Amino acid sequence: MNPEIFEKFYQGQAPWDIGEPQPEFVRLAESGAIEGTVLDVGCGTGENALYLAARGHDVWGIDFVPKAIELARDKAIQRGLGVHFQVGDALKLEVLGRTFDTIIDCGLFHTLNDEERSLYARSLASAVRPGGAAYLLCFCDQEPPGDGPRRVTQPEIREAFHDCWEVQGIREARFKTVNHAGAPQFSPGGPKAWLVTVRRTPQSCPTTP
Repeated sequence: MNPEIFEKFYQGQAPWDIGEPQPEFVRLAESGAIEGTVLDVGCGTGENALYLAARGHDVWGIDFVPKAIELARDKAIQRGLGVHFQVGDALKLEVLGRTFDTIIDCGLFHTLNDEERSLYARSLASAVRPGGAAYLLCFCDQEPPGDGPRRVTQPEIREAFHDCWEVQGIREARFKTVNHAGAPQFSPGGPKAWLVTVRRTPQSCPTTP
């Protein structure tokens, strides 16, 4: 991942920065699936984290793009919400020095290469309590080739999370994206995605390098 590429997106209109939480995470929250303390990994400008904080959750958000974190902090101040936003590396979450009940990932997993995916799964395991859940929304292989990130298959997801995690569900979903002239073109109704539910198993996991 190259932070400079994403930094340029945040200087303008990033297609995923929709000014509101992703509907899939709203549905999860309303169903009661999001529990306790929350870590939003790859939080961008913070809409999902801020939404959950407004619902009463203790939320941290990390992103490796300083501009995104700057924008997220400004939003938190404007809305009077106490979300802890910081620049951080999703592959080294152990440096946070704490664990969470729930982790969310909106559009980060699909930016990782094969080697990074296994490192990421171990990093997530270091940041969630045993029995805690992680919810990932990622581009799926049902989205036609074209603009946007690499499409992810279900076997790739299961391979990444075969240690320390139980894959409890992978279902069809959609991303909501910005629709304006010059924006990437995706399937009608939004890019096709997987919504992944994985739960941390009790056994100890390999540490991240």
